[in-house]
Amino acid sequence: MASAYLTHQQKVLRLYKKSLRHLESWCVFRDKYRFYACLLRARFDENKHEKDMVKATLMLKAGEEEFWTNQHPQPYIFPDSPGGTSYERYECYKVPDWVLDYWHPSEKAMYPDYFSKREQWKKLRMQSWDREVAQLEAETPPGGPRTEALPPARKEGDLPPPVVAVCHPPQGAPHLNSSTLRGSESCSLTENCPARRAVCASGA
Repeated sequence: MASAYLTHQQKVLRLYKKSLRHLESWCVFRDKYRFYACLLRARFDENKHEKDMVKATLMLKAGEEEFWTNQHPQPYIFPDSPGGTSYERYECYKVPDWVLDYWHPSEKAMYPDYFSKREQWKKLRMQSWDREVAQLEAETPPGGPRTEALPPARKEGDLPPPVVAVCHPPQGAPHLNSSTLRGSESCSLTENCPARRAVCASGA
C-alpha cells in the first residue's frame, strides 16, 4: 500500500536536511562545514518565496539531481537510525504499553510519579477518544489520507487527535472504521500498526 503523499514543502525540507547531513560527511572540520552550510542555506532561502509552483517544482527537481550527483559515497549514519549499527538492536526487549497495567502494586510503588501521571493520561484518553475518532473520521477523505498531517485542535486548549490514539486505542474502545484507516490508494498507518492490522483482519 502506498504511503501518504508528501507536500512540496516537505520535499524541500527533506532535501535540505539530507544535503546538510551529506555535507557534514564531506567536511571533517567543523569550521569548514559551517561555512558551506551557510552557503547551502542561502541557496534555499534565495527561492523560498517562489510562488510559481511550476518553477518551484523544476528547481526542486534540479536540486534532487544535484544532491544525487554530489552525495557522499559513505555518509555518516547515526547508530539508532535505519542502516545504523544499532538500529532496532533492542526491539526484541520492548513490550507493549498495556503490560504496565499488570504490574504488581509493589512494582508500581517504585515509580509513584510515573504511574500517577500514567493513570491521568489513560483517563484523559478514555474521555477524549470518541471525540478524537469522530473528528478524524469527519476530516478524512473517502479515499483515505493524502498527507501525513493530522487535523489540528478546534478549540483553544483542546487536544488534537494524537497518532498514539490512532495506533493504540484505550482498552475497550472501538477502532477507527476502514474508510479512515484504509484508503483505496494510501494509508498513513504502518504495516505494524495494531489498528491497521485489526481493520485488515476483519475485512471491513
